[in-house]
Amino acid sequence: MSSTPRRDFLKNASLLGSFAMMGAPSFAAGNMPIVEETHAPQQPEAAPQHKIKFAVCGMSHDHIYGMIGAIQHGGGELVMAWGGEEDKLANFKKRFPDVKIVPTQKEIIESSDIQLVMSSQIANERAGIGVQVMKHGKDYLSDKPGITTLEQLAEVRKTIAETKRIYAIMYSERLEVKAAVYAGELVKQGAIGKVIQTINIAPHQIVQGHGDAGGGSGGRPDWFWVPEQYGGILCDIGSHQVDQFLFYTGCTEAEVVASQIANVRHPKRPKFQDFGDMMLRGNKGFGYVRLDWFTPDGLGTWGDGRLFILGTDGYIEVRKYTNVAVSKQGNNLFIVDNKQARYIDCNAMPLPFGPQFVSDIVNRTHTAQDQAQCLLAAELVIKAQKGAKFVTIQE
Repeated sequence: MSSTPRRDFLKNASLLGSFAMMGAPSFAAGNMPIVEETHAPQQPEAAPQHKIKFAVCGMSHDHIYGMIGAIQHGGGELVMAWGGEEDKLANFKKRFPDVKIVPTQKEIIESSDIQLVMSSQIANERAGIGVQVMKHGKDYLSDKPGITTLEQLAEVRKTIAETKRIYAIMYSERLEVKAAVYAGELVKQGAIGKVIQTINIAPHQIVQGHGDAGGGSGGRPDWFWVPEQYGGILCDIGSHQVDQFLFYTGCTEAEVVASQIANVRHPKRPKFQDFGDMMLRGNKGFGYVRLDWFTPDGLGTWGDGRLFILGTDGYIEVRKYTNVAVSKQGNNLFIVDNKQARYIDCNAMPLPFGPQFVSDIVNRTHTAQDQAQCLLAAELVIKAQKGAKFVTIQE
């Protein structure tokens, strides 16, 4: 191409690009009004109505700190702890220097001074601790996954029936994310009609140096890489997402339609799974979940978790932990209905789980978490994991 025609071509292309850019906003937005608002509580959050004493029996995952914070927020007093890893125990002592540290799990399980035991012990050991806790007359709060095998699930259900105790699982990506909590309120209000489907995209980062997401700058412990111990990717981080599918759709029955797992980039850890997804079908809606361990460093946080809720009269998107290339702020909720599109900043909202759960322990209720739904989520991810096709993709 000669220099003169080439200059004409570039000039024309530039003009076309300018016209396209000028026309794009009106075409993209149409006439729909866009509203930005901050959702704040209508009145100051009330002080906790109840007091309980609780203990930590296992702190293998740093999620334990979020669990402690939630129960303290609800009126709980942490009085006792046991930990099996010296490094984790040392960090715990720095945070809670006044808490009594005991040498065995037995001292906590058999203590008459506490009403609740919580644990983030190695994942495949959590259910066994919970069963013993319930048999000794206490309620139990486990980090996710709270159960890793169907045999454990059967024993948990049997013990609940015999003891009438609570076996709760901290699905924190719903229970401790303000925008996810408000999404539940909007769904309950009928803001998007009947929920048809949820889609969860849940990327995670293996090593990161901020917060209590579990990675930390020192890397992951040996058990993190072994499916028999951490449960597998669908059972582990997928448990958060299946809890959301059941909660937002209201499903009381569901099945796994298909599931698959892969190890794409961790050849030195051949049993590890760094990608997985699953499709779910319930009596009140559908669900899809994608999980991975590929969050790049440039994101600035451990994962760009996204939740999409499709309704008959609208849809909701929750950008839980960041708003990529716009703001590092999390708890972003977007809702579109037949009248308008809204962005809602949910950071001023209260988190109800802690106060509700403490109240459940005192009053023998299930307001904070439905027991059947909690265990159905565990059952579905275990079945998804067991039935998953292991896929190898070519380089």
